[in-house]
Amino acid sequence: MRPIRLPEPPGGGMGTPEIFTGGAATVVRRAVVIGNGSPGAENQCLGLVRALGLADHLTLYRVTRPQGGINEWLHFLPISLHKLIDQVLRQFFRNTRFELVIQGRKPYRVPNGGSVGVSSVLEADTKKIVAVARDTFDKEGPTLIVACGWDTISYSSSIRHLASDSVYVIQIQHPRSRLDRFDLVVTPRHDYYALTAGGQQEVPRLFRRWITPQEPPGRNVVLTVGALHQADSTALRLAAIAWHDKLAPLPKPLLIVNIGGPTRNCKYGVELARQLITSLYNVLDSCGSVRVSISRRTPRKVSDIIFKEFTGHPKIYIWDGEDPNPHMGHLAWADAFVVTADSISMLSEACSTGKPVYVIGTEHCKWKISAFHKTLQERGLVRPFTGLEDVFGLEMPEFSAPMVQIGFAALWQDAVQQYATKRL
Repeated sequence: MRPIRLPEPPGGGMGTPEIFTGGAATVVRRAVVIGNGSPGAENQCLGLVRALGLADHLTLYRVTRPQGGINEWLHFLPISLHKLIDQVLRQFFRNTRFELVIQGRKPYRVPNGGSVGVSSVLEADTKKIVAVARDTFDKEGPTLIVACGWDTISYSSSIRHLASDSVYVIQIQHPRSRLDRFDLVVTPRHDYYALTAGGQQEVPRLFRRWITPQEPPGRNVVLTVGALHQADSTALRLAAIAWHDKLAPLPKPLLIVNIGGPTRNCKYGVELARQLITSLYNVLDSCGSVRVSISRRTPRKVSDIIFKEFTGHPKIYIWDGEDPNPHMGHLAWADAFVVTADSISMLSEACSTGKPVYVIGTEHCKWKISAFHKTLQERGLVRPFTGLEDVFGLEMPEFSAPMVQIGFAALWQDAVQQYATKRL
C-alpha cells in the first residue's frame, strides 16, 4: 500500500495564532457563526473559524425561512418580510380549508447542525447575540461574528450596528451593497467579474447598475480564489484515520469523482453524464479504484445514468448519499479528483489538497463561474478531463490549506490591530 502524503502545517501545527495572546483589547476567545442552512455557506464560516483557532469556542446560529406551502414562492423576499407575511397568513387562515395551502404538509422546524459537524444549532436572534457579546466583552474580549449567505446579511449588519464596540463582524460572500456595514468582507475574486471588460460586455447597459458589485474592493474586502472550507491538514489527517479501514485496502491509485448539479450559470444535463462515462472508461486501465459521489443537487436523470452504467463494475463504487458521508475521507485518501464544473466548493477543497484535479463541463459555464475556472486553469490548479490524459502523472503547484490558513491569520492580525486602534 502506497502511503498518503498530507502537507505539514508550518511550525508543527496551526494552534491558536499569536494574535489571540496579545493585550486585553485584542484578545478574541469566542466566535459566533450565523448560517443559512446551506452546508456550502456554513462550511465557509466554520473553515475561517478553524483557521483562526476558534473551532472549539464557537456557537452556531441559523437563519431559517418558513417552509412549505405558499412559502416556496416567497423566497425572493427579504427574510424579515417573508417571516411577517407567513405569520399573518398562518393567523388569518388558521382552522380554514386554506390552512394546508399556506403551511404545506411538512412541519416548520429548525434543522440540526449534523451537515456541518456541529451537534446543536440555535435559531438566529439578533438581540440575544448582541446581549451575550456585551455581557462577555470584559471577560472574553470582542466576539467574532462570521456570517455567510444572503439571508444572514440583515442579522450580521444589525449586530454590528447595535454592538460595534463588542463585536467584529466578517461577512463571507459579497453582500451586494454597503460594504461599510461590516468590519470585513471575504468574497471570491470572481464576484467582481461584473467590473471587468469581459463582464461589462456581457451585461446590457440598462442593467449594469443592478449588477453587483458596483465598486472595486475597498480596504475591508479580502478576495479569495475559491470558497473557504474546513479541509485543512488537521481535518484531513483525522479523516484519513477515520476512513482508514474503508479506503486503505482499495487498490491504488484511487480516483475520486464528485458529481454536483446544474446551476443558473452552469447548466447541463444527461449529455454531461454520458461524456463523463466515456472519459472514465478511457482512463480506467490506469486506475486501481474509482469512487463516485452523487450530491443532493445531482438531477435524478443524471444519477440514474451513472448508476445504470457502473453498478456492479469491479473497479467502481458509487456513494448514493446514505450516511456516513465519505467526502472528507475521499479528500484524504484520493490520488486524483474529477469534479463537475458547477461546484466551487468541491473544487476549492480538492485543489487545497495539492493533488491532481480535473474538471468536466466547463464549456457549460458562463458569467462569473467561467471566470473562476479560467483563474484555476491559469494558475495550473486544474485541467480539463477528456479521458486522454494521465490523470495521476500531473505535477501540481504548491497550493495547500495551511497556506490559506496562514494568509487569513495574517489578515486577521491586521484587522484586530485596526480594531484595537479604533477602541483606544
